[in-house]
Amino acid sequence: MKKVLVIGIALLFQFAARAQPPASLKLWYNQPAGKTWTDALPVGNGRLGAMVYGNPQQEVIKLNESSVWSGGPNRNDNPDALAALPTIRKLIFEGKHAEAQKLAAEKIESKKAQGMMFQPVGNLNLAFAGHDSFTEYYRELDLERAITTTMYTVGGVRYTRQVIASVPDQVVAIRLTASQPGKLTFTAFLTSPQKTERKTEGPDKLVLTGITSDHEGVKGQVKFNAHVKILPEGGQVNPTDTSVVVSGANAVTLFVSIGTNFVDYKTLTANPQAKADQPLNRAITRSFDAVLKDHVAAYQAYFNRVKLDLGTTEAAKLPTDERIRQFAAGNDPHLVSLYFQFGRYLLISCSQPGRSAGAVPGQPATLQGIWNQQMSPPWDSKYTININTEMNYWPAEVTNLTELHEPLIQMVKDLSQTGQQTAKEMYGAGGWVAHHNTDLWRITGTVDPIFYAMWPMSGAWLSQHAWEKYRYSGDKTYLKSVYPAIKGAAQFFVDFLIEEPTHHWLVVSPSMSPENAPTSRPNVTIGAGHTMDNQLVFDILTAAMRSAEALNTDAEFVKVLKEKRARLAPMQIGQFGQLQEWLEDLDNPEDKHRHISHLYGLYPSHQLSAYRTPELFSAARTSLEHRGDVSTGWSMGWKVNWWARLLDGNRAYKLITDQLSPVNAPGKKGGGGTYTNLFDAHPPFQIDGNFGCTAGVAEMLLQSHDGTLHLLPALPDVWKSGKISGLRARGGFELVAMEWKEGKVAKVTIKSNLGGNCRIRVPNALKSSGLALKTAQGTNSNSFYQPEETAKPLISSRAAVNPLPLKETLVYDLPTQKGKTYTLTL
Repeated sequence: MKKVLVIGIALLFQFAARAQPPASLKLWYNQPAGKTWTDALPVGNGRLGAMVYGNPQQEVIKLNESSVWSGGPNRNDNPDALAALPTIRKLIFEGKHAEAQKLAAEKIESKKAQGMMFQPVGNLNLAFAGHDSFTEYYRELDLERAITTTMYTVGGVRYTRQVIASVPDQVVAIRLTASQPGKLTFTAFLTSPQKTERKTEGPDKLVLTGITSDHEGVKGQVKFNAHVKILPEGGQVNPTDTSVVVSGANAVTLFVSIGTNFVDYKTLTANPQAKADQPLNRAITRSFDAVLKDHVAAYQAYFNRVKLDLGTTEAAKLPTDERIRQFAAGNDPHLVSLYFQFGRYLLISCSQPGRSAGAVPGQPATLQGIWNQQMSPPWDSKYTININTEMNYWPAEVTNLTELHEPLIQMVKDLSQTGQQTAKEMYGAGGWVAHHNTDLWRITGTVDPIFYAMWPMSGAWLSQHAWEKYRYSGDKTYLKSVYPAIKGAAQFFVDFLIEEPTHHWLVVSPSMSPENAPTSRPNVTIGAGHTMDNQLVFDILTAAMRSAEALNTDAEFVKVLKEKRARLAPMQIGQFGQLQEWLEDLDNPEDKHRHISHLYGLYPSHQLSAYRTPELFSAARTSLEHRGDVSTGWSMGWKVNWWARLLDGNRAYKLITDQLSPVNAPGKKGGGGTYTNLFDAHPPFQIDGNFGCTAGVAEMLLQSHDGTLHLLPALPDVWKSGKISGLRARGGFELVAMEWKEGKVAKVTIKSNLGGNCRIRVPNALKSSGLALKTAQGTNSNSFYQPEETAKPLISSRAAVNPLPLKETLVYDLPTQKGKTYTLTL
């Protein structure tokens, strides 16, 4: 009977390995990760992260905890900036940009820390002697249940490993089983690149204690404990000084818990041992099945909100790495659905609000989410807030993960406190300011050489997330909680803006257009009145103005904001028909730089519109054409969104194809791509590209920024039919379900959580049963759908600007009531 059972399991496995169910949301492979980090599979609960390698003989589970950073509380302001500011501005306005940048390097560039590093805790190692000769190998990451599974056969015994990172229990849980009793024998031990001590406690507990490293003159101060409890069923347990040997067990559960002394960005007084033991002691009283059940329920409460079906072909039966290799030349729409949902999975896994028992408040997703194996990772794996951190959260609202936005919103509140001193001491301004990087300690001075660092705009951009979160929910209690941060970001620019001498516009000076320089002065980025700065200031003044009006407060301040906004520099169309990047017409059509910052106004902002600003809309496309498609991973993610906003679904899909290509593909000419575990490649790995592309797919199917709910605004030809459910739109609308056939909306159901007029733009006529569906006329009465008017652009006399042809659409008004659902059909 046992022999028959083993044969049956083996046959079942072989079938699963050959062909996953076509609609399965699983990453799966027929080989282990070996030593390659970007082949391992990620799990996380917002605070704890783990990369699972699936190696039969030597399993490696690399561990992270969100507050394990080098250094400790510190500031990096340069107080010399204030006295030098007038001279730097004078040099810029005199056209002496190189001299201005040299002085800024001396007086504004930080002479202290350039930001601390997000660092690993260490590795849990499970050594299985004799498991180097294995057959029938299979491993997967199930996105629908947030669990990794590894299976293989040695000596006729089928071994299975499962790994989860539980939000409710705040542990990483590992389950080891074998198809025959008494066959689990292995050695468990912890290692770490940090300064640590290792020991065992009792017969079945591993303990690792350590402290993070010094960095740039800041002493390492984060103390951490990693505890592993090993609970075998049958067999024997024998500890050594630093390891636990399990012999002849039937099954084994391991619980991993990590605690630090971190309380908040300025306080390190917690007890790391107690913080590690508290969730561990609770978890060990429960079975793995009970922990798994609660984990899946908590995870699916987020994940199941959105479903996407773009169709399935035979390609979906292949291993994930093979699908990536074949995607560009094949027909695999399901891989796009998988990649879209993988982005949502990553955000759920690395950005939790931290409300569970035993959890510290969650940190925002870093440059690598919550997964990092290096003591000195690329760009320190910190927060690059001139695009990358913001991009991490683009999917949060539209893909129905609003709670996961909270760690970023909390960081904005933190920076609104630390940035006040920077604003005052460096620039003599009120409010708060942050430059292009920050870290766990919420530094707000400049980071890196001045070529990259002279950008005081992050407060304006980050505050847009606080404002946009309100625009989706309409929650005034929430808006009141973030209004001080929004107001403070606006106040800085009220004080910091200066009149430029030629047109007497109010501009930001000094600043730069990240992280690019005009080809006419290739080593000099510093300047005044860059297009992105003007767009960001327009947005933050608007957000503060509209927030105050919604809360019925600060009427006098609103007047000031309106006066300042009216004097901002308008957008300009240069000699090549492009949207100018700089105040002067300096763009070069041969410039292929990965940053196209002046298109911020197209996305994620909404100052450019096909229907309201056709000339600027056309100019933005010209700029994007000039830059080309080859780009790093995160830049490709941004380009997907830009092409979606340009209503060009086929070009957006082309960028998705570029993204879903192997980063090391033969003949590949530069640019980013995707690793075998679907991580985005800058290269190296940066998680922002994953999130950018997920947001881009949503943007192709639903837009709500330009006065309407625009359904199928950028549908590519290859997605002729499909279904999606659960996307959110501004003004409290939810796309309960939408089905399209042959490029036409066949059926759509919309829920109105706030009530008010729902103006819908669609590619084809729709009808309703008993609903007051009318052709739209005039201004949308819904206050969430009244776009801000931008100034008329200045157009070079040498420019040829031709409005882009637009597909015909129909626009309807649907009056809605709060809490009710409405269905329209073809």
